[in-house]
Amino acid sequence: MVTVQSASKPLLGLSLEELTAWVQQQGQPAYRGKQLYQWIYQKGSKSLGEITVFPKQWREQVADVSIGRSTIHYRSVASDETVKYLLKLADNHIIETVGIPTEKRLTVCVSSQVGCPMACDFCATGKGGFIRNLETHEIIDQVLTVQEDFGRRVSHIVFMGMGEPLLNTKNVVNAIQSLNQDVGIGQRMITVSTVGIPQQIRQFADHQLQVTLAVSLHASNQKLREKLIPSAEHYPLEKLLTDCREYVNQTGRRVSFEYILLAGFNDKPEHAIELASHLRGFQSHVNLIPYNPISEVDYQRPSTQQVNTFMKALQERHIAVSVRYSRGLEADAACGQLRASQVKNSQN
Repeated sequence: MVTVQSASKPLLGLSLEELTAWVQQQGQPAYRGKQLYQWIYQKGSKSLGEITVFPKQWREQVADVSIGRSTIHYRSVASDETVKYLLKLADNHIIETVGIPTEKRLTVCVSSQVGCPMACDFCATGKGGFIRNLETHEIIDQVLTVQEDFGRRVSHIVFMGMGEPLLNTKNVVNAIQSLNQDVGIGQRMITVSTVGIPQQIRQFADHQLQVTLAVSLHASNQKLREKLIPSAEHYPLEKLLTDCREYVNQTGRRVSFEYILLAGFNDKPEHAIELASHLRGFQSHVNLIPYNPISEVDYQRPSTQQVNTFMKALQERHIAVSVRYSRGLEADAACGQLRASQVKNSQN
């Protein structure tokens, strides 16, 4: 059954069938649905008024209908060509999005919430508090914005920006399906990152998406994890790992584990050995991430030698592992840093 969109809701995120139903509701012929679809998803139209194939009189009649695009509030370019955006939403809230180019790829790091309620101790976004979930169109818009600004197709998407995606599962799943079907990005090129929310990994598996699930462990035992991630108190590490194994069984997709290395805190060889004991026999991959310091806390970035020693300890125990170095280090690299600095500057 096709649902018809009301004028108060943005059109971005609707399928071809839904857009066709909407134009017919407006008294227009069905073929205008395909035109609208192409102008939204392929041409990147930001308003109905600029869709010149539509009759001028009708464009004026539907001028108040929002497509659902944001505006670029601030744009920061690093020497490695990584671009960090602050996007202003319709209600004037600001979110971060990052475009990460290589010769063969263009990856977008998208946000799923305005702020984040998880309050992870090392995270700039968590220090700024939580405001609301992002709507489906606000997630898709981030990808289209980066695609248009770079003038090339986005190939990969990572839900590793502001927010906890599994606290906004409905809109995240809807956005993934639209990005796949309407924007043309393969689900296997999409990664969804979570710190782990009780019950939600199993529910996410029910959608049978072909995306990669990335679980932010950041610690090799429950005690350390609770110091970094307050919500871990309600989700024991063993239970989290059990749910991850069930996710692998249910979806056939391996799980990626994110592990931020904090100098002198969780980066010792014994931590690597402990982590390996949890993941032995697991269809998984570990991404080690040297920490990007923020001013609000005293955690430090480990040395290259510390990182390599930790990685070697995992490799010796047959754990698939790689190191992910952050791009755009001079452009307020840590998630939430650019937004926080701009908000602070605007208040001064």
